[in-house]
Amino acid sequence: MSAPHSASWRLPPSIAFIVLASVTVSFLASASAPMPLYPAYQAAWGFSPLAVTTIFGVYAIAVLVALLFFGRLSDHLGRKPVLLSAMLVQVLAMGLFAAADGLGMLLFARVVQGFAAGVAIAAVGAGLLDLDKGRGAMANALTTPLGTATGGILSGLFVTLLPAPQQLVFLFLGAVMVAQGIGIAFMRETLVPRAGVLASLKPQFAFSDAIRAPLLRAAPAVVATWAAAGVFGSLSPAMVRSITGNASPLLSGLAMFVMAGTGGIAVHVLRQLEPRRSMRLGAVSLAAGVLLIVPALWFNLLALFYAGLSLAGFGFGSGFQGAVRSVVASARAHERAGVLSVVFVLAYLAMGLPAIGAGWLLVHGGNLTSTTLEFAALVFVLAVVAVLPEGGARRATAARNVT
Repeated sequence: MSAPHSASWRLPPSIAFIVLASVTVSFLASASAPMPLYPAYQAAWGFSPLAVTTIFGVYAIAVLVALLFFGRLSDHLGRKPVLLSAMLVQVLAMGLFAAADGLGMLLFARVVQGFAAGVAIAAVGAGLLDLDKGRGAMANALTTPLGTATGGILSGLFVTLLPAPQQLVFLFLGAVMVAQGIGIAFMRETLVPRAGVLASLKPQFAFSDAIRAPLLRAAPAVVATWAAAGVFGSLSPAMVRSITGNASPLLSGLAMFVMAGTGGIAVHVLRQLEPRRSMRLGAVSLAAGVLLIVPALWFNLLALFYAGLSLAGFGFGSGFQGAVRSVVASARAHERAGVLSVVFVLAYLAMGLPAIGAGWLLVHGGNLTSTTLEFAALVFVLAVVAVLPEGGARRATAARNVT
């Protein structure tokens, strides 16, 4: 149910939709912005590869915790108050990054940032669906890679071309978030608040059969795509340094831009493709991409590395958008934030654990190439699993038809 119209002026729905989508882009851009800075942080403060991947992984864990406890909050309290609160915390996180002077402060900023993103991600995603269910599902899938790509290349450019790189990019992103918050304040609430706010804070994974079935079908694609994002997102600066022999922030940012940017292209190009076919195509492309990245590291071939990231990114965009569209199609208005929160809980769990695991292996005797090979094999297997249930379902259906 939509909220009643207010007598005061509010943004037209079409403009409100764009503002909401831009908020997701900003949150994801802020999440990827620290990545090109990891080598500089590591050189300045002398921490291990495990610390680098832990910085990446704790963000995912903080998002996960926030989604578990606050993912359904906007289904009861309304989209605007939840989103504005999360944006305020995100601005605080940008200030913490700008002021960071050691590993502890960096980890704390990452946790605060992840918590804000976890609270916001379901609310803004559900708000997009409230305004336009069809375009909203597409926007939820498109803004994820678009934001990641924007943050990576933006940070790389700031670090390469502008002074005070460890502060300026975060101050800029914080200012963008403030401007977007003003826009959200003038947006009409898209949902009538309802009782049950306290009950919504209890994690819940029970859904109707109409939602449970597509969620289970989409789970392998979500896990495969986000595991790839976690492994290559956390290790790409080290991979670039291994291939090129230098820790160029711009090349590191370009790596994330290539992977996430091709993901955004996939979402747009395949927007009319049936969701299950999109998931299968994503799994195949993801598997092909990881098969290229390993020889690229072996033979120090930067062009092949970017080609592998492009294929993996295309697989991420295709697989994840198919998963989102297949799941949210059956969700009612007061279920949307809850359903999206479960999808992203699964996603960020799949992203965080492999990233931290890769860092642990690097510290305990593994080298970058062998660790990448092991996790590339994991992503490849997950991608294959994402294809298999569809084939199994078709065979089972055919068997029933014959009998």
